[in-house]
Amino acid sequence: MEKGLVHVYTGNGKGKTTAALGLAMRAAGHGLKVYMIQFMKGRINYGELETAKLIPNFEIKQVGRPDFVSKENPDPEDIRLAQEGLEHAEAVISAGQYDMVILDEINVAMDFRLVSRDRVITLIKEKLEPVELVLTGRSCPPDIVKIADYVTEVLDIKHPYMKGLKARKGIEW
Repeated sequence: MEKGLVHVYTGNGKGKTTAALGLAMRAAGHGLKVYMIQFMKGRINYGELETAKLIPNFEIKQVGRPDFVSKENPDPEDIRLAQEGLEHAEAVISAGQYDMVILDEINVAMDFRLVSRDRVITLIKEKLEPVELVLTGRSCPPDIVKIADYVTEVLDIKHPYMKGLKARKGIEW
């Protein structure tokens, strides 16, 4: 691609990561190389991890623990892993070997103050021209919304969780 654009999937509804995965599948289907970094995720049983192994040119790396992250009092390990994840993202994007890079849950990592919003803005502004960049997660900062090319807000209108239904394998994870 001559010019890569910046996508944001945000909002309180279900489907932000799923939308980014759909975009990744489309890109990989056209021979583009895709790399996804999942912030704040360390569970090895997410369905997309297995599917990505079957799709040529699509890699996923998790940078997080399998535990819940406290917004008010994050574990130092969560901060360390998110910082390392952002450093890895900067290296991957600047290396230019991937056509699309997805930073899954980066918005939440910023909201929880695990990574610096200013550093993410710098990453966006300094990314290599042809790299398509995708950011997902609730609570995307308004200044990132302003500089992004695509912004999709996923609304939470109705969800079985509201009736007490737990997350289901193959649907929510």
